Amino acid sequence: MTRRAKNKDSASAAQSVVAGGGLLSRRKFIAGTAVGGSMFLPMSMAAAGSFENQPDSWLSAGGEFTNYGVPPETGEHPIRWISNHPAVPGEGVAWTPHHQLHGSITPNGLHFERHHNGVPEINADQWELAIHGLLERPTALSLEDLHRLPMHSETLFIECGGNSNAMWRERPVQTAAGYIHGLLSCAEWTGVRLSDVLDMLGIDPRATWIIADGLDSSGVTVSIPMEKALYDVLIGLYQNGEPVRPSQGFPARLVVPGWEGITHVKWLRSLMLVDKPLMSKYDSVSYTDLMPDGTFKRFSFEMEVKSFITQPSPGVELNEKGIYEIRGLAWSGAGSITRVQVSADGGASWADAELQQPVLQKSLTRFRIPWNWSGASAELVSRAIDSQGNVQPQRQELLSSKGSSAYYHYNGTTVWSVDEQGSVRHVYL
Repeated sequence: MTRRAKNKDSASAAQSVVAGGGLLSRRKFIAGTAVGGSMFLPMSMAAAGSFENQPDSWLSAGGEFTNYGVPPETGEHPIRWISNHPAVPGEGVAWTPHHQLHGSITPNGLHFERHHNGVPEINADQWELAIHGLLERPTALSLEDLHRLPMHSETLFIECGGNSNAMWRERPVQTAAGYIHGLLSCAEWTGVRLSDVLDMLGIDPRATWIIADGLDSSGVTVSIPMEKALYDVLIGLYQNGEPVRPSQGFPARLVVPGWEGITHVKWLRSLMLVDKPLMSKYDSVSYTDLMPDGTFKRFSFEMEVKSFITQPSPGVELNEKGIYEIRGLAWSGAGSITRVQVSADGGASWADAELQQPVLQKSLTRFRIPWNWSGASAELVSRAIDSQGNVQPQRQELLSSKGSSAYYHYNGTTVWSVDEQGSVRHVYL
């Protein structure tokens, strides 16, 4: 790159600055480099390779078809980080590696998992879903019965209530972004509307709750208000076009848009309509919040507005000064994301990031903003705003309202510090 080209690029970046620390306007930055700028462009055709030499791949036939697509044989493959309980086989988690992914849809093989006692083996030919209780016509539906009903698809996130719980710790944990916030994934879920099934069976007016339980041996049983069940809950049968995998609840699971993961009961066994919640272990002990005054907050169903930066993030080294793109994810159980602001100076100033379209209700939204790193230290942080006007709180705000004894439902901001050598670490401000 010539000195004149570098000067044009520097001028383009300078004219695009929208906040402290080198955050840039994407529109102005792209326009500036397109008109006379040379940033990121090859110096010559020689630098890009010559068309005179035939690539080796032209000299022979390629590989054969496979029954199921597989990743390339070279390069780094995103994998989940798994943590198993040392004393309870099958209990543990597998985090989605968001720091290695792009877009907003999670591949099926990388969707997070949370199991309380392993994945049960279920014979789909013998499986039935019992629907009983305060109904006019209690019944049991086979998988074939469900597949004959009208299908509905929605792209939705699922987030465990314990996602990001390391953020409650006194010291910031030093690990990859996906291993802090990876009990979160997003997929296109297809299945039968629970409201269609219940309307078909006739709901007793006394029914105000549904008790859902699964076939795994951990005894997961949760209570869901009837109002939610009739609003948007799915009996999920397909994930990203494929049948739901065993680890995700095959033959059928609940999909409860915007609500904490424990309500999305996997390996469904039965749905019982009742007039009050069961107050099971998972209703009354697990997934409850200890408040500063010593009381407990139960039924914190809706996952609050939240975001974090996936790139750059811990584990990444910035090898030289210049332009980088800050990327991340935002979501809200209350609706859609309307705005994500990013700061490169620890929250002293903010700039709006671009939201990847389409922006969907209760789905992950990818955000991006250009950043001109000068080589100085920086603190990168994002905050999301949803369609209900909810603003993601900074960590200290969340601690002030919920105290320091909380374990579930963290939705505060996350700050990555970049030092002068380009190393990225997790910090609290």
